[in-house]
Formats: sequence, C-alpha cells, structure tokens
Amino acid sequence: MPTDRPAVLLVTHSRDVFTIDRVAAALAELGARPVRFDTDRFPGEVGLSMIDRGDGPRHLFRDGDVTVSDAAVTAVWTRSIWSPAILAELPAEHRQSCGVQSRELLKGFLEGLGAARWISRPESLWDAQNKVRQARLAHAAGLTVPPTLITNDEAEVRRFYDEMDGQIVTKLLAHLSQSMDRSGPFMPTSDVGPEDLEHLDSLRYAPMIFQRKVMKEYELRIQYVAGRLFAGAVDARRTAAGGTDWRLAEVEEASWTTQEVPPTVAAGLDRLMDALGLAAGAVDMIVTPEGEHVFLEVNPLGEWGMLERDLDLPISQAIAEALTFGGEK
Repeated sequence: MPTDRPAVLLVTHSRDVFTIDRVAAALAELGARPVRFDTDRFPGEVGLSMIDRGDGPRHLFRDGDVTVSDAAVTAVWTRSIWSPAILAELPAEHRQSCGVQSRELLKGFLEGLGAARWISRPESLWDAQNKVRQARLAHAAGLTVPPTLITNDEAEVRRFYDEMDGQIVTKLLAHLSQSMDRSGPFMPTSDVGPEDLEHLDSLRYAPMIFQRKVMKEYELRIQYVAGRLFAGAVDARRTAAGGTDWRLAEVEEASWTTQEVPPTVAAGLDRLMDALGLAAGAVDMIVTPEGEHVFLEVNPLGEWGMLERDLDLPISQAIAEALTFGGEK
C-alpha cells in the first residue's frame, strides 16, 4: 500500500549524480521526503499505474518497496526526463510499440500530478527548448540578442555571412547531451569560415543556428531558480580549444569565478523565464569588453553542478526551498 506521507518527486535518470543528490539532501534537511524517479528505469524496473474505480482517477508510482500515490506528491522537480528503456531482449518487432505505450503512460502519469508544485512542468520544458521561440521572447523581454539566422537555406547563410563581414558562428538548433563529465554526444558552437560555405548541402535536412560572433570579456552560466540568480563567469578565450565555446576548454585551463548580474539584466531574465513558463533554467550569456550582456540561450534542463561544486553557490538549497515553500511554474 502507498504511504500517505508527503513526498517530493525527483524526476531524473539513472546516470544522474551530484545535483540530484544535493537537492535530495537539501529537501531532507527541510523535513521533506525526496523520492527519486529514474524515467529510464521505467517500465522494466519502475511501475506506474492509473486507477479509476468510479471515484475518479488516482496515480501510483512504485519502485521496489517504495510506493507513492499522487495525493502524497506535494512537489515535482523535473531535473530530466529520459525516454522509457525498452529492453533489448524483447523481440525487435515489438520494441517500437512497447516504447509508444510506455511513453503514453509516462506522459499521463506526470500530467496526473497536476496539483503538485512544479519546477518546471513538462509541457513548459518542452516548449521552452525551442530556440526560435526563445529568440523571439528574449527580444520581447528587453534582452540583447546577437543578430541571428535559423535556417535550412544555404543561400540565406551565405547572405548572412556577407552581412556580418564573415564573423559568424554556428550551433545546433536542439541540444545534445553534455554532462559535468562531458560524456555523451556533443557538438560545440563553431566558427564559420569561407571553406564551410562550400559544404552546406546537409543543411537542407538539418537546420542550424547562425549568429554574429560576439567579442567576449568572459562568459556567464546563470542558474535561475524561482527568481533567484546564481552566476558563474569563465574566461576561456586563451585556452587551446575553448575560445569559441568554453565547454571545450580543459578544466584546468579555465576556472569559474562568482559574478553579479546587473539589475536590468536580471529583470529581463525574469520576464523571459515568466514568458517561457519556467521556474528554473541555465542561462548562457556573453559579457563584451564594453560590459554589455548578450543573451545566447536558456537550457531548461541545463547543467549547474559545476557552479555549486566550484563556487559553493547554494543552488540545490534554492531548488529545495522553491519545491518546499513555493516558486512553481
């Protein structure tokens, strides 16, 4: 039988470490009961159920000897949502259909927790990852955005390249994974040179983002949590590989330092996150030599563990407090 003791559901995946553990510990210190849900362990190891015996639907989560009803879930942190893992021993002809059925139950289960406090709701997370929408809303929020082209038309890329005097970079329209240990597939932001203009054929099938290259004093990773900002600055300009994308720098080449965010920029980020329906997210910005803050993107599920690890910023505590006391979206 499920326990009725209030619980905070932490939605993540089985390879998640550090950040999930820090938030769970902070919740426990606040008197909450954290319950971890690794979505990639469903359906093989985790059970989800919707039950309606005529008195309205109820939802159950079961993982080993832990069983929690939707009525007991007071808050949900969507740290990450991985697709259900369909076991390789299933006949190949059944794997796709099993995956479809499992994704439908996962989606319905999460929607059934609608009365809980969320950071952040799945539908907001999915919508907010659209970079076309982000660029539009960032402008509306009063943030500075570099000249940008998002396209699958190679003629437009060549025109944009000429308009920007050849000073452009390119990056993916949708994120691949990049964790603290840099595992998983990853394509960095890259400079575009004249030779690249001769190899744009594949763009027709895979649209990309092109932006004017912004001169940097340093770069910011800002973790937004329910109106609070935790910012780290990194200067990777002189590293062997991180000049265009700091994520390519070796750890020993570029260290993080704490940084304050100007009130006008903070207000713009507040407006943007509100428009995106997000209670949390990792914001990337460039600070120019003139001190201008230029918005690049916000990753709703972005990495912030290095900021807490290296700078002792209390991000996990802020998330735990927002889950316990308010700040949902």
